[in-house]
Amino acid sequence: MGVFLIWISLSKLTPSDYNSIKESFRSAHYSWILLSFLLGLISHLSRAYRWKFMLEPLGYKPRFLNSLFTIFTGNLVNLGIPRAGEFTRAVSFSKYEKIPFQKVFGTIVAERIADLFMLFLIILISLFFQFNLVWDLIIQRFPNNPTLVILFLLLFLLMILGIFILIKKINLVFYAKIKIFIKELIEGGMSILKMKKKVAFIFHTILIWVLYVLMFYTASFALPETSNLSFGALSSAFIVGSLSIAATNGGIGSYPLGVQKVLMLYGILALPALTIGWIIWTAQTLLVIISGGISFLLLPIINRK
Repeated sequence: MGVFLIWISLSKLTPSDYNSIKESFRSAHYSWILLSFLLGLISHLSRAYRWKFMLEPLGYKPRFLNSLFTIFTGNLVNLGIPRAGEFTRAVSFSKYEKIPFQKVFGTIVAERIADLFMLFLIILISLFFQFNLVWDLIIQRFPNNPTLVILFLLLFLLMILGIFILIKKINLVFYAKIKIFIKELIEGGMSILKMKKKVAFIFHTILIWVLYVLMFYTASFALPETSNLSFGALSSAFIVGSLSIAATNGGIGSYPLGVQKVLMLYGILALPALTIGWIIWTAQTLLVIISGGISFLLLPIINRK
């Protein structure tokens, strides 16, 4: 899928376009990319530190390096197999910290729910400040038929409701089959409600996502054409980029293409929009590969008895 999207984004480029992109890569201000890289690293440090607030109610005090390195390793696995990183992270952490897998995985699920809430919050804020633009785009897809627009929105809400009901039923069946596993999984997930340091957890959750946005924002200064992005362009491109990471392995192909399509809506030319998407994706992917590779090598070493 990712390769196909790469082909789509590059197939219509002329030799002159390729040269322009190469020149943009050569002349980009990589000091901003380095700053973006460092902000991403800090966000992972904050994520690792936040994890301890969820494990403390379960009676565990893990080593910070184990938390950090298993997060990095999980991110690396996600590049190869989407969403398998969470499973790998839980297995590794359970092995080195001697904590039941179910409880570890439960805390990761709860953590992802908190992150999903933050992403939805950012989406709502972005929609609030750009309601007119979003509404105009919907109207363009369904011209002169507001009833169809309303029906489309209702069907979307019903689809979301149906998914939640289905997940609930599946969980009930699963619970009946392997009761102990689910009990410990829920215990890990419910740790978010038992935390003594809820304020600290919320602070780090907000900090993580602020750093994510700043990663994108600072990287946009790498090219002159994208150095003055409006709030609407910045938030919309960040949201689409975040969602595209789940569409393909680490956002390969989908991230640059998604960022390009969004920025073009705000008047950014096609080539600079595509180029900045590739630059940001490359920087983020290098962070995952470097940190994940080092963590994979160091985890067994730091846990030697």
